[in-house]
Amino acid sequence: MQIKPAMSFWISFLLILSTATLILCQEVEDESEFDYVKGSKRGPEHWGEIKPEWAVCKTGKLQSPIDLFHKRVTIVPKSKEITKFYKIGNTLLKNRGHDIEIKWVDKNSKIKINGISYILMQSHWHSPSEHTINKTRYDLELHMVHQSKDNKIAVIGLLYRIGKPDPFLSKLIKKIKSIGDGEEIDGGLINPAKIRMRGKKYYRYLGSLTTPPCTEGVLWTVNKQMGTVSEEQVMSLREAVHDSIVLRVATRLHAEKNARPVQALNGRKVNLYYQQIKNYPY
Repeated sequence: MQIKPAMSFWISFLLILSTATLILCQEVEDESEFDYVKGSKRGPEHWGEIKPEWAVCKTGKLQSPIDLFHKRVTIVPKSKEITKFYKIGNTLLKNRGHDIEIKWVDKNSKIKINGISYILMQSHWHSPSEHTINKTRYDLELHMVHQSKDNKIAVIGLLYRIGKPDPFLSKLIKKIKSIGDGEEIDGGLINPAKIRMRGKKYYRYLGSLTTPPCTEGVLWTVNKQMGTVSEEQVMSLREAVHDSIVLRVATRLHAEKNARPVQALNGRKVNLYYQQIKNYPY
């Protein structure tokens, strides 16, 4: 029996999503085994060689981040397929070595995409941004990582440029500065709804985790409109982790970065949706 192209696509799509099982359980919490230094034996170009279970970092065809180049994007004028249901909850703040993570302990916030609910599990920052738009890399990117009941992953990515301080980050900076490498502290009650998602345009594509093991099958939503963050806030995030060691011998603006290089698109479809992502308390 000959499989039609459309049917073949959906079979491949379902197989890809199945690989997302237990992604969060696999995500590296101790980031000391890899780094972001170009030319380093533990750098991004060698992640797939460090451990057998990280091989997809080198061999995968659906890797993230990518460049969201406008000529490759399919515009979808209207969509109501994504809704936030965020509410205040208890948190933990952890210094994972290369980034600062917020763990949403209560698991009482979620998003709904195409009728599927994804619980908000954790958030973390990358500087500079990992995704680029028309080859432009921005100053900061926040990842909000969600997981469905059947362990599929959906990540919302928010991009920031230098400007006014980000109000959400301003409330966390003091605690972030106090966390030592590998340490975890009580973050108190935080409402993820306070993280602003600006504008009515967002990109959607199928990709991967951007850190080892680079597992594929992650559904990405990247907000097109930029937020703003102060230079001091960006540097505070870098200084909080050991990526800032070069600050002792260089100027403040030359702190080590924690952004993976852009990966090949490999023919993937990228949609640009025109619909505001609204939050509905529940």
